[in-house]
Amino acid sequence: MEYETPVEQLDASFDLLARQEAAETALGALRSDVEEVKSRLDRVARTGRPALGGEGAGGVEVKSFVDGYLRQGREAELKSLSGAVLADGGYAVPRAIDEKIAGVLKKLSPLRQVAQVVQVGTAGYRKLVMTSGAASGWVSETAARPETTSPKFAEIAPPFGELYANPSATQAMLDDAAFNVEAWLASEIGGEFARAEGAAFVNGSGTNQPKGFLQAATSNATDATRSFGTLQFLATGNATGFDTAPELKLIDLVHSLKSGHRQGAVFIMNTATLAMVRKFKAADGSFLWQPGLMEGAPARLLGYPVIEADDMPDVAAGAFPIAFGNFRNGYLIAERSATQILRDPYTNKPYVNFYATKRVGGQVLDSEAIKLLKVST
Repeated sequence: MEYETPVEQLDASFDLLARQEAAETALGALRSDVEEVKSRLDRVARTGRPALGGEGAGGVEVKSFVDGYLRQGREAELKSLSGAVLADGGYAVPRAIDEKIAGVLKKLSPLRQVAQVVQVGTAGYRKLVMTSGAASGWVSETAARPETTSPKFAEIAPPFGELYANPSATQAMLDDAAFNVEAWLASEIGGEFARAEGAAFVNGSGTNQPKGFLQAATSNATDATRSFGTLQFLATGNATGFDTAPELKLIDLVHSLKSGHRQGAVFIMNTATLAMVRKFKAADGSFLWQPGLMEGAPARLLGYPVIEADDMPDVAAGAFPIAFGNFRNGYLIAERSATQILRDPYTNKPYVNFYATKRVGGQVLDSEAIKLLKVST
């Protein structure tokens, strides 16, 4: 069965095709115009100069550029941006700040490195020290065995104190600073605590702080006759300094310490005293002080390491400028815990406080393990 298509429908389809072709032609012309505009823009971008003629070359600014720069060579027509001048763009240049903050080196006492350090759970720490051991005797096979003396003990209770620091910074400073302010403050607090406790281990009074070994009672009596807790000193032989044979006094100081304590003993003095001691010579002209043979190895005096502690006193009348001993056996450092830092943004708005605390104590443990050299006759 055959069907005939109406003539009106055929005419409508031909008209639709014609309109589509016309639209495609117009779209092609538009694409061509766009490509031409892009090409001109690319040329301007590559040359960095505006068009010198033809379309788009009009306008006051273009004419001024052509007349002033190209024809007359006037450099003043150029507008520059410079980071050296704040008004010409220097404000926009970010400032580079070194993240490592340089600071003045603090005087630190290295006594913690050579002393005995214990971690405790309470400030009421106690330690027993045996001051005398059990006695013994020789007897024959059938002789009576009389009672011998028993060991005697002493109690060591190092006085404690609490170190604290409470610096503050504004919240805006913490937000905007170019370096980590919180980490920097924590580092500074740690350094200050090390300085403060080091000074206390040497000269602390024992009241709300450790008791330094130089604050212990002193006597020139020997170990056999001196009471427990009292340090022995040897005199230099001169009321204001060293005598004519200071090397002999140092040798006497070394051998006043029991041989068991000399294993691991060190000299402790400050840098001014060390400068004097380094000039001491033996009878054959050799220096008593010897530098470390390897990098990082301590210098030695009479064969024993020398520790520089800036908290030790200078050479002066009545002072104790040099200490010699086994500080691991002779001085006890007890600390409750590591440094605690509390960040407090609430108490003092708009400031943020960094409240740091540390509890630490110290005291002479064995008075026979430390000897002192006193500037005295």
